[in-house]
Amino acid sequence: MTGSSEITARAVAFVAAKKPEAERLGGVLAELTADPDAFSRALSRGFAGLADPEYREGSRRIAPGLGPIHGVRWPLTAAVERAFRQATRGERPTGYLELADRLFAETELESRWFAFGLLDRLLPVDPERAWQLLRRAAREATDWITVDSLAHPFGRGILLEPYRWAELEQLVYSRSQWERRLIGSTIATTPFVDRRLGRERPIAVHGLGLIGSLLGDAEPNVQKALAWALRSLVLVDPEAVLAFVEREAARAAATNDGHRAWVLRDVLAKLPAGPAAAIKAQLGSIRRRTGSPATSEVAALGLPAARVATPA
Repeated sequence: MTGSSEITARAVAFVAAKKPEAERLGGVLAELTADPDAFSRALSRGFAGLADPEYREGSRRIAPGLGPIHGVRWPLTAAVERAFRQATRGERPTGYLELADRLFAETELESRWFAFGLLDRLLPVDPERAWQLLRRAAREATDWITVDSLAHPFGRGILLEPYRWAELEQLVYSRSQWERRLIGSTIATTPFVDRRLGRERPIAVHGLGLIGSLLGDAEPNVQKALAWALRSLVLVDPEAVLAFVEREAARAAATNDGHRAWVLRDVLAKLPAGPAAAIKAQLGSIRRRTGSPATSEVAALGLPAARVATPA
């Protein structure tokens, strides 16, 4: 074995060796929910013991700008969370707000990401205060991993209280590319938060409206989330997504819009073969160009968000 196969083998072996430790950590945390400081310390120490330096360095390569992390591989984080959920099953998560707030003060991001799971469980019980902490996390986000980790609880919050779509609409105008990315990530994730409520037609109506407002954003991180969102919405309303892509492809072709074309081209694999081939031909050789101005509705209004792409 060489190259990527060796890396994969090392990762699998590392996770297998550390999984019992991760599961024990979840059980320990379940005994500390009444003491936010002790909970936070135990989680931080536990994550330090589960850290993989190779994974930490790899994470920094794929997520430039990523803040301090321990370097805990996702299957181990999931094992901690699963063991914690099992040990606290049936308990009301009323104290989770204080736990999440305390975890937000930790230096390494894994504690913050764990807090997102606590807030996800708190949303049905204390939706307003949980949502406010989630919004704070969105304002403070500086990397796509954190943003995409937020998408699941954001999606749950919207399904529980659909008026929160209006708050996503406000993020269209954010100066932060990460808040704008959160719009796409949330739309993409919502059909998987609840496979019934998350796939009802209003999800596609709201989602396509928001994507339409952002399409043409100059930031690649936002563009990737918009493409992801469109691919997910195919599960909700394939006809509406196809009509949207056909309409926007015609617009991209007429204006030589590379930002718009990149997103639409990334969705074609999820569309019926015939229409997808026609759209691909229509987009032709249109390509996005680094430094070219945004063409979204926000940019057309002269608002400050996403006028020019940040260099990669």
